[in-house]
Amino acid sequence: MRVIILGAGRVGESVVDSLVSEKNDITVIDTDAVRLRALGERYDLRGVVGSGVEPAVLEEAGARDADMLIACSALDETNLVCCKVAHRLFNVPTRIARVRSQAFRHGSELMDKDGFAVDRVICPEESLTRYIFKLIEYPEALQVREFAGGLACLVSVRAVAGAPLVAHSIGELRECVPDVAMRVVAIYRRFEDEPDRFIACDGPTRVEPGDEVFVLAAREDIPKVLTALHRDEHKGQGRPTRKVERIMIAGGGRVGARLAQELAEAQAGFHVKIIEHGAERCVQLAGKLPHAVLVLHGDATDENLLEEEGIETIDLFLALTNDDENNIMSSLLAKRLGAKRVLALINRRSYAELMHGTQIDIALSPAQAMIGELLAHVRQGDVQAVHSLRRGVAEGLEIVARGDRKTSRVVGRAVRDLKLPAQAHFGLIVRGLPDALAIAEAGDGEAPLPEVPHVIIPRGDTVIESNDHVIIFVPHKRLIRDVEKAFRVSAAFF
Repeated sequence: MRVIILGAGRVGESVVDSLVSEKNDITVIDTDAVRLRALGERYDLRGVVGSGVEPAVLEEAGARDADMLIACSALDETNLVCCKVAHRLFNVPTRIARVRSQAFRHGSELMDKDGFAVDRVICPEESLTRYIFKLIEYPEALQVREFAGGLACLVSVRAVAGAPLVAHSIGELRECVPDVAMRVVAIYRRFEDEPDRFIACDGPTRVEPGDEVFVLAAREDIPKVLTALHRDEHKGQGRPTRKVERIMIAGGGRVGARLAQELAEAQAGFHVKIIEHGAERCVQLAGKLPHAVLVLHGDATDENLLEEEGIETIDLFLALTNDDENNIMSSLLAKRLGAKRVLALINRRSYAELMHGTQIDIALSPAQAMIGELLAHVRQGDVQAVHSLRRGVAEGLEIVARGDRKTSRVVGRAVRDLKLPAQAHFGLIVRGLPDALAIAEAGDGEAPLPEVPHVIIPRGDTVIESNDHVIIFVPHKRLIRDVEKAFRVSAAFF
């Protein structure tokens, strides 16, 4: 696929990192020649110096033959105008824009072809707040990713000694937790002096304390899944993990302010404190945020300030500044002073890898929180959702089975007969979702009656039906093309 990326900043670089590894033809446009040169030294791509709103620059970047434009520069205006020019003059098929302003939401009339001609709006801040809200809802989880409109979830959790499923094999899962329908799709195990290692999830594979376990299940079963892996039955006497109520945010920038605003508006009884270093910014936040949010002027790495504000009572400490080092240090300090759980926003991939598995409970990359929204447009076949996992190494993929037994390699066949890569783990099936293709074909006629959507944990003899939403865990991105190929229908289907 030929892709033009406008902007070589942090988001642009993350997009490049994800797409170049999949052998796409990438061209990056930026006004900073030094930044482009540095990017070109690290990746196999072409750089064009200039403004993305100028037709001559887009033409030099290959807009006439491009399959997709991803406009992710720092300015909303530049991204929107670039998409409009790409559509109007070059008819680029797919146009995606990074837009911070809430006035330009996806689905707005301003985004249609008579407006700015944006097919998809991506807002990193919105993706981050949505991601963090899920971690607040499920305090035991390291990650929570939704599929099929939220009917199914992929969660990762650190296994704790004494939990019902820990120290047992995958094959004993039904005996240990008989009332929970779930599928363990991956285990990453810690080894001394080396990175976490992927462990294949076969029947005899045992879950050991400290393992990071990835599980697929229906949304309503997620609390039971977390209990089965994370809660010590003997020490906890069966009591649930403490609900997140007291939250402290370090950093009053776009992400911190947006999250504090949404937490206050949620009316869920959250007690929110936000620490901001800049005096003028504190005044702005105090005037903008609801009175329930306490704005503090100070440094989040100040031990005395954290102690005075009761850091030992904080359920979740969020370091959300633009400085990776400050986020790491404030999170480590907060953890040492008694915060129950800490999350650090880390832009540099190397830093995130270093922090994984340390006292920092969650090292979150802002680009990885939203990159899946872009990848869903790049994937071949009828891909509905993509979630980038393990800092971009692995993926969770939701793909719709189309066609019939004659035109498809999967429809009408049992799971055991599917020709998927050996390490690609067939997770679950969501059946009964509205078929957008059938509804579109019906037009004004009668569309097929909808079923009640339900989640199926497939066995070897489970037969795939047309319009099944199949969720697959792929531990290595190099296997993606083979999975897409398996779900591709023949030309006769069209």
